[in-house]
Amino acid sequence: MKSYRTIQGTAEAAYEIQKSRFLTHVSHAASEEEARAFIQARKKEFFDARHNCSAYVLGAEGAKQKSNDDGEPGGTAGNPMLEAIKQQGLTDVVVVVTRYFGGIKLGAGGLIRAYHHSAMLGLSVADIVEMVPFCIVQLRISYPLLAAVEHYLRQEEIRTGEKKYAEDVMIPLLLREEEAVAVCEELTNLTAGTGKLQRAGIQVVAVPVA
Repeated sequence: MKSYRTIQGTAEAAYEIQKSRFLTHVSHAASEEEARAFIQARKKEFFDARHNCSAYVLGAEGAKQKSNDDGEPGGTAGNPMLEAIKQQGLTDVVVVVTRYFGGIKLGAGGLIRAYHHSAMLGLSVADIVEMVPFCIVQLRISYPLLAAVEHYLRQEEIRTGEKKYAEDVMIPLLLREEEAVAVCEELTNLTAGTGKLQRAGIQVVAVPVA
């Protein structure tokens, strides 16, 4: 499983050119149903606007893509918005750009630039995260080793889940695939071979993108 980039929550932006106002609304969408629901909600909210154009990209590989010009000349709205999402390398994202016509025609080229710019503005203020698959490795150690192991985990900035305290201490480790072998070897050495390590599946974690 590969990592991919998406956004968390929603974001908004506004842009005006030659008296036409463009309102951008961006949202995370985990499915086509969620994307369609977001589009319909914006159309209902801005029912008095001339156009509510939309685009979305879905799936870890970005395989599901769709755009809608909503009455604008073909290819001048939805597709430029779709290209903006793809240029940012994002998926599971839906964008709606609402246009209030200002009385001055922008022409095909002007519309393409305006819708692309509006989509980029909305995406630029969104909370972008990378969805990273981590290996879950269960570490079982005795209590006397806990302080040394916790120090190592903090020092190496290794993500952990909730510890469980029983006869021994169970610590779920979240490791990137490329670091898993090296970390497990380090922990084996640190615990003199007494620490028990067992893989327990995959967990996808949202990592903020700087």
